[in-house]
This record gives sequence, C-alpha cells and structure tokens, in this order.
Amino acid sequence: MSRSMPTLVMLPPQTPTTHQWAKRLATAVPELSVIVAEDEAEAERVITNAEAAYGTPSRAVLARAARLRWLQAPQAAPPAGWYYRELIEHPVVVTNFREIYNDHIGAHIMAFVLAFARGLHHYLPRQLRREWRRDPLDTGVIHLPEATALIVGVGGIGAEARRAEAPPGVAELHRPDALDSLLPRADFVILTVPHTPETEGFMHRARFQLMKRTAFFINIGRGMTTRLDDLAAAIQAGDIAGAGLDVFQREPLPADHPLWTMPGVLITPHTAGFGPYLDDRRYEILLENSRRFLGGQPLRNVVDKPRWF
Repeated sequence: MSRSMPTLVMLPPQTPTTHQWAKRLATAVPELSVIVAEDEAEAERVITNAEAAYGTPSRAVLARAARLRWLQAPQAAPPAGWYYRELIEHPVVVTNFREIYNDHIGAHIMAFVLAFARGLHHYLPRQLRREWRRDPLDTGVIHLPEATALIVGVGGIGAEARRAEAPPGVAELHRPDALDSLLPRADFVILTVPHTPETEGFMHRARFQLMKRTAFFINIGRGMTTRLDDLAAAIQAGDIAGAGLDVFQREPLPADHPLWTMPGVLITPHTAGFGPYLDDRRYEILLENSRRFLGGQPLRNVVDKPRWF
C-alpha cells in the first residue's frame, strides 16, 4: 500500500454489510485505500494515518486521528452523546445519512394523516370490541383539501436559513421562532426534526395548549423532542384531539404509559423509516462523498457539529 494514497478506515463494529461496502468502495474508488478495522485496538492503530473514516469513533480513536479530515456518520441522526466535546472541537468534517428515509417517512406520515382524517382512531378500538357503531353523518371526518398541516422541520430545505421562498408543495415557509404563532392554525402538527440541543423537549404542554382542540399531533422525528407526559395530559384534557407517534422519549414506550390505551392515539414502534433500498442509499452517499473528498469538492450532508445535525 502506498503511503501517499489517502486512507479511509471502516471503524468497528463490523457487519456483513460494512464488509461488503468496503470491498465495493475499494473497487469503485481504487485511488482510496480502504481499511477495515475489526476491533478497537486495530482502529486505534490504523487511524493515525487516515484522512477519512466511516462509523463511530471512540474518544481513544479520535485522540489518535491527527490527520482525519472527513468522518461519515453511520446514521441520519446519531443519538445524544454521539457528538461529544472532543469530536465537536476536532477539525474533522462530519457528514451523515439524512434524506435516505424521505419517501418511507412521507408514506408513514400520510398513513397517520389519512387514519385521523377518516376516523380510524375511533373505529379501530371498536373493531377490537366487535362493535358496529358509526359516528354521526358528516362528523369525525377532516376534509383534507381544507386542512392545514404544519410541518416542523422541512428537511434540508428547512435547514437552509437563507432561503425565503417556500419549496414546491409548501404554501408558506417560516423560521423556527414563528412556531408558537403557527400552532393555532394547524389541523395537523407534524414533527420531522432531529434531536438537537435546541429541539430537546421543545414540544411541551404550553405548546400543545396553543393547538386547536380538533388538531392532531404527529411525531416521526425523534422522541426526545416531545415531553410525553405533557402530551398525554394535553390529550386527556382535550387540548388536542389525538396523536400519531412513531418515536418516544423512552424506547420501548413503557407498557404502563397511558398513551398506549388513550383514545385518539395511534402508535407504531419506531418504524416510520422502514422500507427497501436503505443500505443501497447509505452506500451511495459513502461512495459519492468518497469521490468528492478525493476531488476536493464539497461533501454531501455536512453536519453542524455543535447542533448535531
């Protein structure tokens, strides 16, 4: 191996998928030396001469990564603690896997919206009781052409603070500080934001009380953004009509939590991103960023490390 050839280290732990990616990457980008570190000791040894890495670096590995300039995170939004102080302060540029779930998550959001719009949150419990009971005619239905959805977090577009015009399919685009003024207008409040220092616990009782009493709250972003006890209290008090939840402050959601059996609540166990082709999409980002890195081009999905996203 030539010492002048740039090196990318696949950090442990390894899986059959990461082993396959390493082989494919070495073939697709022969000017990049790809090293698979099977354990922490090997990672500490090989990272010293590496300019790039994929995975989660321990503090011990990062301390030896003097030449590291690019790190591909293994998730779209790594968990709290992933961006520890030494990593934030290190000059390495971090990229992530955001946007690979867009179509799957979009379908999951619409499943919640359509279920609430057609009253399935009422009819599913009745089905389990074998109860044939209709809501009164012209009630229990949200007419979607006249409804308003407030999407909190519009992906990469939402992250671009300089952009003033609304993207296609969006009637209005607002800055985060407008949230409280927008909540009373929405029939559906849909959270897609990641867990960051700014978003942790930002959906709380006072904000639920700003929503319409007929509105539904949907969270498919990260569970730590929403205070579940506040949400349960808001539904119990009739502050909002219900919630569709895929992510939770604590996962699994404790079996004794009132949200499990609360009327108007639909729950899925953190599956909104499930769907085909995800590993293919991850590899394509790793491959594209490898080529960009070697060519000195801007990397895709660069993270603002202090903000975690």
